[in-house]
Amino acid sequence: MDYKEIPILKGLMDYSKENNAYFHMPGHKGGNAFRKIGFEAFDVDLLSMDVTEVAGIDNLHCPEAAIKEAQELAAQAFGAQHTFFLVNGTTCGIYSMILAAANPGDKIIIPRNCHKSVTGAVILGRLQPIYINPELDSKFNFASGISPAAVQKAIQEHRDAKAVVITSPTYYGVCSDLEQIARIAHENNMLLLVDEAHGAHFAFHGELPKTALQCGADVVAQSTHKTLPSMTQSSMLHVRSNKVDIDRLKLFLQLTQSTSPSHILLASLDSARYIMQQKGEELLNDVIYWCNWLRNEVNSNENLRCLSKADIGRAGIFDIDSTRITVNFAKSGLSGTKADELLRSKFKLQVEMADLSNIVAICTVGDSIDSIKKLANDIKTLAQDSTAYNNDGESQEIKAFKNIPEMKLLPWEAVYQAKEEVPIENSQGRICGEMIIPYPPGIPIIMPGEIISRDIIDYSLECRSKGIKINGAKDASLKYITTIK
Repeated sequence: MDYKEIPILKGLMDYSKENNAYFHMPGHKGGNAFRKIGFEAFDVDLLSMDVTEVAGIDNLHCPEAAIKEAQELAAQAFGAQHTFFLVNGTTCGIYSMILAAANPGDKIIIPRNCHKSVTGAVILGRLQPIYINPELDSKFNFASGISPAAVQKAIQEHRDAKAVVITSPTYYGVCSDLEQIARIAHENNMLLLVDEAHGAHFAFHGELPKTALQCGADVVAQSTHKTLPSMTQSSMLHVRSNKVDIDRLKLFLQLTQSTSPSHILLASLDSARYIMQQKGEELLNDVIYWCNWLRNEVNSNENLRCLSKADIGRAGIFDIDSTRITVNFAKSGLSGTKADELLRSKFKLQVEMADLSNIVAICTVGDSIDSIKKLANDIKTLAQDSTAYNNDGESQEIKAFKNIPEMKLLPWEAVYQAKEEVPIENSQGRICGEMIIPYPPGIPIIMPGEIISRDIIDYSLECRSKGIKINGAKDASLKYITTIK
């Protein structure tokens, strides 16, 4: 293979072949530390390319050669004016695009079902969040897309907001009407920032939803590692707008990224772009075909529901990602977390996530036809055998998202207040001092500075009882919750 079209990877391979004596970082010295003791757990050939910014190896924070070229190639592939490679995950991209769009004290319109990185940026930037409630889907028991009407209403009530942030697609594969939302935001002189973490593959096949950039978004953060073949923690940030202060954005990217970036991660981003440009449409043809076959198979079982194109048009579902498999087990008597557990223990199959009602499986160009067929057959078998299991109770998820908690303090203000821990059962009416985040999907159900309601308590306890991990809380067991004194 000619690696000239993958410039970062080529530079690393060329440097490795020089067989230099490494008197620079990192400390494993091209894998020699592992070779010396016969430690074979890591690929030492790969480690030979794990180097720092020596001559011939470009610098992420001031790219002039291979990284600059690779980012320009990625911008062409994804339809951006500027593309930035990220090695601190999509989180640092979301931080940077929000911090670059607003000054401390500014308002920013965000969905209530956004990822915790969005609310983290609100805290870091000392911003005032204006929340939009997503549509709620009672069929699948999840928070769905954001309607253009909800965005319009929020803007009318807060015309001084600087930007609108939308998560599309959601973890479940639901896409919002970004074209309409972009039009509304731009008519009101606001930027549209999109967390497209789960939609990096959209650019490479016509049957998939339009990309956020195609819909008019100004800045888009993508988790390349989630749905394309790059390594964990590697992501991209795309800009397609003349209204974005690029120099300010670059500054925040430097502030939120490591000063010792992994060139292996950067090379994997470069490689993922190359693979998708060369073979993406061909590879996605099979993935989309067999995912649609799987949907038909699963939906033929009266005790299962699989999110499909038939669901478009209701509950904020403008489009869906055909490669994302969301299956609801409520009719089968199984919770999503129980289905997840049984798929792993009985069928040796691990899905991406489970909530109280659903499982979510990610299918990518890395999957085979056989693996997708196995997923379909194992889900159907599990549903047929599920009469032996009891549903542990009705989901509280919809209740938790119906009403946005009352905000007594801005999130960043609450972070700096004196706090105390109280038993969660005694916390109703208190001001929350932390984020409570069922993970995945990583959506905070309450933020610092908000009043704790009974619905929040019930949903949190149900998550705990069903084995869903809780992030953000000091006491992950949720026996206690941190509140403002």
